[in-house]
Amino acid sequence: MSARPYLSLSHLHKAFGNFVALQDINLDILPGELVCFLGPSGCGKTTLLRIIAGLEVQTRGEIQQAGKDISTAHPSDRDYGIVFQSYALFPNLSIADNIAYGLVNRKVARHLVKQRVDELLKLVGLTGSGAKYPSQLSGGQQQRIALARALATSPGLLLLDEPLSALDALERVRLREEIRSLQQSLGVTTIMVTHDQEEALSMADRIVVMNHGCIEQVGTPIEIYREPASAFVADFVGQVNVLPGQIEGQTLKLGNMHIALQNIESKHQAAGDVKVYLRPEDIQARPVSENDDCALMATIHEIEFLGAFCHVHVTAPAISESPLTVYLSLNFLAEQNLSAGSQLSLKLMPERIKLF
Repeated sequence: MSARPYLSLSHLHKAFGNFVALQDINLDILPGELVCFLGPSGCGKTTLLRIIAGLEVQTRGEIQQAGKDISTAHPSDRDYGIVFQSYALFPNLSIADNIAYGLVNRKVARHLVKQRVDELLKLVGLTGSGAKYPSQLSGGQQQRIALARALATSPGLLLLDEPLSALDALERVRLREEIRSLQQSLGVTTIMVTHDQEEALSMADRIVVMNHGCIEQVGTPIEIYREPASAFVADFVGQVNVLPGQIEGQTLKLGNMHIALQNIESKHQAAGDVKVYLRPEDIQARPVSENDDCALMATIHEIEFLGAFCHVHVTAPAISESPLTVYLSLNFLAEQNLSAGSQLSLKLMPERIKLF
């Protein structure tokens, strides 16, 4: 992958009257990357995508695409294909005509248009569907056609605006795998907007986490999950236990538990009250050892069945007044004969603790 950015956003700012939707956005996207804009509703991710597409105009800032300044370029002068959440297919046109729409507008020869349409129908797994109309296809099939239409002109940039949110859960998982595979095989630089953290973690090369019009963190999925840069990222991406703690000297005091700061990788070292963030998988079911400062006993309050793994909610008065969530396998629960009310010995992983 080239080190030179394909798309560069510099100091982008967008205001709607007195409301600031985006502030000082700086981001480089490399050729062939799939980057996800992830964040809650109203965080500015769709506005940022629309500015890249030229469908909104930034208040200030610059956009470079493949070394060309497109900051004020008309959407038709920008090299991208876009797929919307609502598919936006023309209901009165056949599938073949929907896919061919951009090519026909560019006055591509008819035989080349047919060849490209057939190629794209095969690519998205809908060979032979060209004569059908959108209403005759399922939601997932319509989204595949919308994707084929976006790819028809071989754009340098593919923009996906929450393309899977209107689909049912099973179709969503199937299609996200297909989109990722297709994107990798074509090598097309792709930006996808989503509020679904699972989509972002499973599909992206890098994730841009946004909140209140700002970028909170940019990183690979594992960096975002394992090394959150802020309390917001830790809380928004994945499930997490948040506990009150205090730093006293070189020790983290967590209820009755004292953990040496040297065993905690988190960079927060200031004395006083802190919030302690710990993922459910970083609280392990282990026999309690008297010599282990991170071991404790808990009582199972509730077991939330999710298939092979369960969310086990436990009470552990030694470190928290609120219940903790631990991930345990269904097999482990069965082998240990655990149920609501059972005692459970746990061990915290101090190297995974994050302090904010």
